[in-house]
Amino acid sequence: MARRHSSSSISNVPSCLGLAMAASCLLLLAGVSEGQLQVGFYSKSCPGAESTVASVVRQSGSADPTIFPALLRLQFHDCFVRGCDGSVLIKGGGGSNAEVDNSKHQGLRGLEIIEGAKSQLEAQCPGVVSCADIVALAARDAVAFTGGPSFDVPTGRRDGKVSNLRDADALPDVHDGIDSLRSKFRANGLDEKDLVLLTAAHTVGTTACFFLQDRLYNFGGTGAGADPTIPPVFLSELRSRCAPGDFNTRVPLDRGSGNVFDTSILRNIRNGFAVIGSDAALYNDTATVDVVDSYSGLLSNFFGPYFRQDFADAMVRMGSIGVVTGGAGEVRKVCSKFN
Repeated sequence: MARRHSSSSISNVPSCLGLAMAASCLLLLAGVSEGQLQVGFYSKSCPGAESTVASVVRQSGSADPTIFPALLRLQFHDCFVRGCDGSVLIKGGGGSNAEVDNSKHQGLRGLEIIEGAKSQLEAQCPGVVSCADIVALAARDAVAFTGGPSFDVPTGRRDGKVSNLRDADALPDVHDGIDSLRSKFRANGLDEKDLVLLTAAHTVGTTACFFLQDRLYNFGGTGAGADPTIPPVFLSELRSRCAPGDFNTRVPLDRGSGNVFDTSILRNIRNGFAVIGSDAALYNDTATVDVVDSYSGLLSNFFGPYFRQDFADAMVRMGSIGVVTGGAGEVRKVCSKFN
């Protein structure tokens, strides 16, 4: 189990070690945000906030375990568009101009779980807990409930007041090559190690055949057939599950280990058994190859690097992208609409 973070965490803030660095670290921290995130932000203003979210997530997962990876995906989709501000939760009007209406969010689930937790928290502590924080807490709990690491999530986010359809165009895509993936992560202050670790969230969950059609039958959009990097045996396996034109059948993202939080997804990527193209792309660049290999070796669990702890740290970094804090933004009464 990952060690729990006992102090506040902010995206792109290095650890401050040693008295000689104290002054420079204080200057760095002062410039991060007006009202920084901190672990236990609601300990006095709404003491039951985190346990309430965990209870809602647990109950939802008991009825439908597939909601756990869906909640993890929901946080990723929120944070990579305008930062972790709950903008993905806003429902569009008749013109479908909200962020969530973008095709990049196709298949997004779990919004009703966030709304359910928000409803309970409004009854306990009206106007206190932001929807953006509920998304982050729900993703954290979903990781733990699938056998992943337990870790502290700094809270104190406020909800954004903008949700635009076209903003979601910036999301990573299953068709993205490694250069595009690195660029999109770098734009959010995340490096190649974060790219590999956050992609490894695919250790649990499934994907629809819709996202495999081009890779299996129309690679590169040229009608030339399958991605030539897919091993023949694996190609036959995938085609047997996703026939041409089959958009709805679901396939585990982590071949052979789709219900267990482990490093199998990285070994599959290393061995050519990545299901979606963006996962396979991690083995097309020296920097990401080195990271994949470092976690997929047999001895890494004993001598490091330690995947579970590093994954938890990457989740905290992602959860701090572009946060709205202090007096900015708002705390929505209902997550699906602005106040």
